[in-house]
Amino acid sequence: MLRHVREHDLEIIRGWRNHPKVRAASLTTHEIGPDEHARWWAALSGDPSRQVLVYEHAGVPSGVVTFAGLGPGVTTAAWGFYLDIDGLESSGELLRAWIGLERAAIEHAFGPLGLVRLRGEVLEDNESVRRLHRRFGFAEIGSGTRAVDGVDRNVITIQLSREDNA
Repeated sequence: MLRHVREHDLEIIRGWRNHPKVRAASLTTHEIGPDEHARWWAALSGDPSRQVLVYEHAGVPSGVVTFAGLGPGVTTAAWGFYLDIDGLESSGELLRAWIGLERAAIEHAFGPLGLVRLRGEVLEDNESVRRLHRRFGFAEIGSGTRAVDGVDRNVITIQLSREDNA
């Protein structure tokens, strides 16, 4: 289940985002401090083109889904996600939650958001995420190079269309 972020979620989701495994798979890998996180949230909460939702797995907050590029008449938007790695690994629920989050994000994109296409970016060497996206029907439609911590990294663009998801 996806729900809107509540004020008490903010510090929890910052902790999830700062997990070393999440940072290693991200396009920005530095640890995010409280001030930077507060600025991010202040900018985001007033921006109708972006949405951040908390994913609950078995009734427990377990991850974050982000959508960007939203707006009236928009048919394609970008998405990303991260999970509560420590909590889900300790409960043995990481894979089930990961699959549940992906399913919920796709349903939200093609349902309430009314999108026709959903795009994302994945580091080329993040094979486990690429494999999961392919399992859900995402196609790898392009690639490029992006500087991550001053090092050029290959990034794959993925896309899923509503008609391919039906």
